[in-house]
Amino acid sequence: MDLLPNLWQAAGMIRNVATVALDGVAPFELGLLCEAFGLDRSAQGLPTFDFDLCTVSPGEVATSAGFGITVQHGLERLEAADLIAIPAMPRDNIFPEDLLERLRAAVDRGARVLSVCSGAFILGAAGLLDGRRCTTHWMYADELALRFPLAKVDPGVLYVDEDPVITSAGTAAGIDACLHLWRKEFGADSAAAVARRMVVPPHREGGQAQFIEAPIRVGEVPTLSNVIDYMAAHLDEDLTVERLASVASMSPRTFARKFRAETGTTPYEWLLTARLAAAQRMLERGEDVVETVAARVGFGTAGVMRHHFARRLGTTPRAYRAAFRARISADSQMPVVDRG
Repeated sequence: MDLLPNLWQAAGMIRNVATVALDGVAPFELGLLCEAFGLDRSAQGLPTFDFDLCTVSPGEVATSAGFGITVQHGLERLEAADLIAIPAMPRDNIFPEDLLERLRAAVDRGARVLSVCSGAFILGAAGLLDGRRCTTHWMYADELALRFPLAKVDPGVLYVDEDPVITSAGTAAGIDACLHLWRKEFGADSAAAVARRMVVPPHREGGQAQFIEAPIRVGEVPTLSNVIDYMAAHLDEDLTVERLASVASMSPRTFARKFRAETGTTPYEWLLTARLAAAQRMLERGEDVVETVAARVGFGTAGVMRHHFARRLGTTPRAYRAAFRARISADSQMPVVDRG
């Protein structure tokens, strides 16, 4: 196994990321994009991107928090990007036509665009939401739908992936979208490593279920750490609430209440997410048939696993494995990209 290449070296297509910063940019949303794609994680065996900020006129850009940042690159930097990220911006801005044209051109040539919160209004102004399902912060969803009537605005989700256009809801939902893209491009293990480094929950419930990696314990789970470990070690077994409550030395009702309070989800949803994550890792790495994978991760039958793959991930286990293996085969000679 030590002789195998890192999976991300073969699988992902994102190598170059440009993030747009206009006057009034929200610093938190800008920062999360810098954290997700601009941080050097090569020491962890993860990909490192060519990452830059760009703006209309290089120099100082005012943020919504009252301080300025220095941006060195103009909008021509977008021409090399595989991914263009748009953080939250003032919705009432008149967006530069040059920016809108470059966003349209980027999508036409095959690049992805990703917006966080009100950044979706820039994509709407560029016409990139027309006919596409999309989202933004729930406070602005009605306004987005009114201003861009051809967009299919869904206010009840954390993010929407209408490849090559990805939109996310407010603030922390941008992290969910970034981790989703990490996982989509580089696999479950890479996304999990990024989530751990960012110290964020790898799974958050919402109108659209989010899946990044098995629900690892993040921070303190004061009462149920032993139960979490037990669940992770026995995914292939029938883990009823009664059985888990026994492990926790609690009544089933108390256990269910404590579990939600300490993990933010139910035992059922935790197990479902963990089993999906384990199945994906096995499909990415191994040669076991789907039936064997389903049994080993606790779904029991291939049919049950297919149902959950379709509902959560929008694909089938066989299609997931085929797509991942095809990308590995196509890109196996692609070199590692260093920053700058």
